[in-house]
Formats: sequence, structure tokens, C-alpha cells
Amino acid sequence: MLDMAILGLLQENPMHGYELRKELATKLGTIRAAISYGTLYPTLKRLQAAGWITESESDPSMIPPMTSKRGRVVYKITAEGKERFADLIAQAGPETYDDAGFGVHFAFFARTDQATRLRILEGRRRRIEERREGLRDVLSRAGERFDAYTLELQRHGLDACEREVRWLEELITNERSGRAPATPGTLDTPETPRPHEDRP
Repeated sequence: MLDMAILGLLQENPMHGYELRKELATKLGTIRAAISYGTLYPTLKRLQAAGWITESESDPSMIPPMTSKRGRVVYKITAEGKERFADLIAQAGPETYDDAGFGVHFAFFARTDQATRLRILEGRRRRIEERREGLRDVLSRAGERFDAYTLELQRHGLDACEREVRWLEELITNERSGRAPATPGTLDTPETPRPHEDRP
């Protein structure tokens, strides 16, 4: 999944390692822990060895003083890397329904065809419905086996599953009707009265 995220970001622009790490944190921050340089650079080397990315030196005039050798390297995607990204993004198997797999795929849904998006969304919904039913079963049989805090944690997990199922159902409905999710500029939010504004 990290391969896919890196290739997807490099399709947008060539980047230094630190830029990639920052963009990965921005795009994937809600679905996985921070990516360390100890994880990022070996992955970049592997992608380079596979012929999916290349590296080149930055323009010396653009390099800040005291920058390390790694900081001078710019990574670019190759034609083979673009093909690899297209292959990865077209996958819709069970691994794309899990938390990390779904999150990375969803982050690049704008570049995914509608049929693949629908398969992933429907598979994710089934996965979360199974998780929800498991939690309902645990709660129904809990009795006095759990203390109040453990029960509360189980209820919290169940609430999260129910919210995600509703969210997925809305996305699936939108996909089937050809509508994209609302962008921040189109969200319906109540107007905030301006200071000193006369109110009726």
C-alpha cells in the first residue's frame, strides 16, 4: 500500500524525500501512523530497483545550506511506474476492504474508475457489517463478564461501525447515480451571523 501511495503522489509531481513524507502524512495521516524515514527510504530504493521511479540531483541553487545528500535527491515516476500504479489502483480484492488497504485506495479514488470504486465500497461495507454484527453479538452475550468500561469500549466500536456503514451506503448511492461526494465549498452549513448584524 505504501508503494501505491508513493507512486500516486509522484504522478502529481517529482518530490524530495521530505516532501514525500509530508504529503504521505497529509494524505494518509488519518489511516496509518506517521511514516518514518527508516521505512520511506528503503521503500524508495526498492521502487527504484524495480524501475518504477528514478532519482536525480536538485538544482544546486535551490538546495538550502547544510542539506544532507538525501535532501538533494528528487524522485520521479517512470513510465513503468505509471503502469504499476494503474495496476495497483485497479485491484479490488479482499485486501482493499481492510482498514489500511481501503484508506490508501480511497485516497486515490479520483483516479479510480467507477466500477472499481463500487466494488471496493461494497466490499468494505460487507466487511464493516460483519464487524458490526460481531460486536452486537459480543454485547448481547456480555452479561456480567465485562466491566462498565469494557462495555463502553464495545459500544463505541459498534457506534463507529454503524456510522461507517451509513457513510458507505451514501457513497455507494452517489457512485451508482454518478454523483461525486460534496466538496468543502458545497457543504450545506448554516450561515454565521456577522457581528452587529441586525437579526429579525
